[in-house]
Amino acid sequence: MSRVLFVVPIKTRSFSSYSGKNQQKALHAIVKDAVRILITREQWETPLQDRFSQEEEDLVLVAIPLVIDRIHSPELGLSFLEWVSRGRPDSRSYSAILRLLARSNRFQDVDALIPKMMERRVLPAADVLNFLIVASSNARLPDKALEFFALSKKLGYFPRVVSCNSLLNALVNGGKIGAAHDLYLELLKRGDGSADNYSTCIIVKGLCKMGKVEEGRKIIRDRWGGLCVPNVVFYNILIDGYCRKGEIRHAIELLEEMKMKGFLPTVVSYGPIINGLCLKGNFKAVEKHLADMRNRGVTINAFIYNNLINGLCKHGNMNEAMKVFRSMEENDVIPDIVTYNALVSGFCKEGKVKEAVDLMKMLFDQNLVPNKFTYTSLIHVHCKVGEVSLALDLFIEMLKKGHHPDIMTYGALVHGLVIAGEVRDALAVRDKMIERGMVPDANIYNSLISGVCKKGMLATAKKLLSEMLDQKILPDSYVYVTLVDGYIRNNDLNGAVCLFKFMIGKGIKPGLIGYNAMVKGYCKFGMMKDAVLCVDEMVKQKISPDEFTFTTLIDGYAKKNDMVEAQKIFDNMFNRKLTPNVVTYTTLIHGFCQIQGLDRAECLLKEMKSHGLVPNVITYSTLIQGCCRHGELEKASLFFEEMLQENCIPNDTTYHYLINGLTNASLNAETIIQNGKKEHEESVLVHFHKRLIADSWEPKSAAYNAVIICLCNQKKLELACQFMDKMAGKGWSPDSVTYSFLLHGLWMRGRLTEWKDISPCNFDSHQINFALKYSMLVDQYLFRGVTSEVSYLLQSLSEECLRKSTAK
Repeated sequence: MSRVLFVVPIKTRSFSSYSGKNQQKALHAIVKDAVRILITREQWETPLQDRFSQEEEDLVLVAIPLVIDRIHSPELGLSFLEWVSRGRPDSRSYSAILRLLARSNRFQDVDALIPKMMERRVLPAADVLNFLIVASSNARLPDKALEFFALSKKLGYFPRVVSCNSLLNALVNGGKIGAAHDLYLELLKRGDGSADNYSTCIIVKGLCKMGKVEEGRKIIRDRWGGLCVPNVVFYNILIDGYCRKGEIRHAIELLEEMKMKGFLPTVVSYGPIINGLCLKGNFKAVEKHLADMRNRGVTINAFIYNNLINGLCKHGNMNEAMKVFRSMEENDVIPDIVTYNALVSGFCKEGKVKEAVDLMKMLFDQNLVPNKFTYTSLIHVHCKVGEVSLALDLFIEMLKKGHHPDIMTYGALVHGLVIAGEVRDALAVRDKMIERGMVPDANIYNSLISGVCKKGMLATAKKLLSEMLDQKILPDSYVYVTLVDGYIRNNDLNGAVCLFKFMIGKGIKPGLIGYNAMVKGYCKFGMMKDAVLCVDEMVKQKISPDEFTFTTLIDGYAKKNDMVEAQKIFDNMFNRKLTPNVVTYTTLIHGFCQIQGLDRAECLLKEMKSHGLVPNVITYSTLIQGCCRHGELEKASLFFEEMLQENCIPNDTTYHYLINGLTNASLNAETIIQNGKKEHEESVLVHFHKRLIADSWEPKSAAYNAVIICLCNQKKLELACQFMDKMAGKGWSPDSVTYSFLLHGLWMRGRLTEWKDISPCNFDSHQINFALKYSMLVDQYLFRGVTSEVSYLLQSLSEECLRKSTAK
């Protein structure tokens, strides 16, 4: 659109000839009309010229800057200024447009306009330069504010103290403490009031935030001399500075000093000290300061309570934290979202999901709105306890309520999903995160790469690594080591070796975990020489092999049936003053079991116990497998009984080894008859297994029933019922003998009155008599012939069956 040059018609009467009241009225009218035309008309030039032509030139010139002040559009303001100012530059109009541009943060346009003004010999006024300094400072553009400050001095106007303080504040908040200090010294040197107490306050506060408290104190001394601290505000700044550095003792000394000098401490004085003491866990000192506050009539506000609750939560004192929470209402202090977030986070860290959820409900009851910190804590704990679906529900709820998850929220969810094995969902969350314009950090990539590697998704892991590099997120040693392990899990040893050498070539140290991953890889492929060389390289790099390193080597040699070398490695652990753990012993035991070294395996078990180590389910399962494999059923059953006595719960693998051992033995009559022990010396499991086989029981059914009576004899009735249900799920039908054994389990637990809950009560006379026969065998074998209540019960059931049959 072409602009028409504005020319004001000159009339004989000037603006000054109007009376005072008429002047204001005429000025108000023309400004109002001009603003209306500019805002409502796209083609405003002609109507505006017509309106201006009706007034005196002086009136129009006074109106122009007032019109600009009332325009909110920088583009419209610039167009209007260009139209009215051709040939008639006016300082007031330029000042108005500079203020408009600054209010709109259009500092680039300000920079372009000032040189044009200079060319037209129109200098920015002092008040507008002050305005520009304050506006750019408030916009957090300290460098731009410094430029305006320099321009102001160049033009001979030294900025007002308010402008200087705005600039000081911007420099301090922008981390430019050096420039702020230099400016402060310049202001002081002028000695004309360009620096006031607030100026000193700004610079001292900035230094204290950076941990330079002593420098801040020096500035106070230089300004007021000696040990003087002029007022409570400066004391509070210094106290806060010492607390930020963790130097609580110095902060407390200052608090005592201000009391001695007659200054009245405020809640701001106590707050940082109480927060610092809470973080250190010194709650006795906290109580002392709280008592002092009460004595002095200083109100303990929500901020103080929140610091105390947060500190108690961080140190795991949740009971005390809840007491403080309840005391808030007693003292007429209303808990806010910060209070609830601290408590929710505390319970979540302890894994107490119910308590955290209850607090969330309470939060809603108080008409408070949970924020991203509330949701993040709950998402993290639900993932931690394996309730991933609930974590996802919370995440969706968070999004629906308009909260923007941050990197911590996404990280918690991704990590939780990976731990739960839901790797594809974790990748989907990563995709959603990227869609929202948030770049995953190294921790999220670490979790994802670890998860996909464990799932055998090596191609995805490589893609994630490539994505990291594209995003300029440098992978750390953990990422590379995870990928090395992923290659090994994927049976790609060459890929693992190449990546391992690559990371060393890049100067990334694999560390103990990295070397252990490679040792594991070499052992997995039976390359024991390479595994040993890898350990030697570890030592050269001054990385001490640990229990995992040696256990891995032992396992490698054991899998090659080289128990001589495995034993040497085991002995070498003691020479290096490393204590073998349960896994180490179990690995060595497994090796000896494989080569019929059962005696040595038993010796290792005794040695393991003598060192205070408790065998686990894998240890016992390994021994049971070894014994069953070599026909030592009696020993296998004794190990099974021992693990039950030690409250070590058998798993599916344990039962599998035992059932297979008994079943295979039952197919060999010679093994059943010649087990090297007299009948009364046999274990319960072997004895009743033999009896059932002798009575032509199907081999697996005999084995299942033998395991059940063994479990019941060890008073493990619940385990016996679980085992029965599990085997029934695999197609086995429990028989009357099974229930006879379970009834003995009930009786030994003093619960025989519950027999109807465990027995189907639909056996015929023949089945009940068989159950009675085995009940009496149990009495004979376990109770030296004393008739049990189970046998009496079965006898009465048998008689009842007989009566019913006779009656028919």
